[in-house]
Amino acid sequence: MNDIIGKMNDGGPVFTYPILIMLFIVLALFVMGIVNKKNQAKTNSLMIHVGWFAVAWGFLGRTFGLIHAFDAVAAAGELTPRLLAHGLKMALVDPLMGILVFVVARLGIIILVALKKRQDKTEE
Repeated sequence: MNDIIGKMNDGGPVFTYPILIMLFIVLALFVMGIVNKKNQAKTNSLMIHVGWFAVAWGFLGRTFGLIHAFDAVAAAGELTPRLLAHGLKMALVDPLMGILVFVVARLGIIILVALKKRQDKTEE
């Protein structure tokens, strides 16, 4: 557990924790979609939007991570692997988390659509 929190902190808490919150939102929307079948189209739409926003937020974090890495190189005057490590971690962790949320959202949508189609077939 400490390892996961450490990686999230490496990615920059300003970007990783909101993405984690978006993951919880997607999971809550998925549960709502299963429980409340009337508003499933709206739930799917919200899951799509939150998933795409998580990806965008992750790539925004990537941009800031790269800027941080290049600022560190400029301040030091020479390029060393250790110098770039923090900025590159931030540049990789944020998009990875955003894509993870996107994939979870898409899987949830696929399951909800499959359940809806199954329910529609049984009602016929």
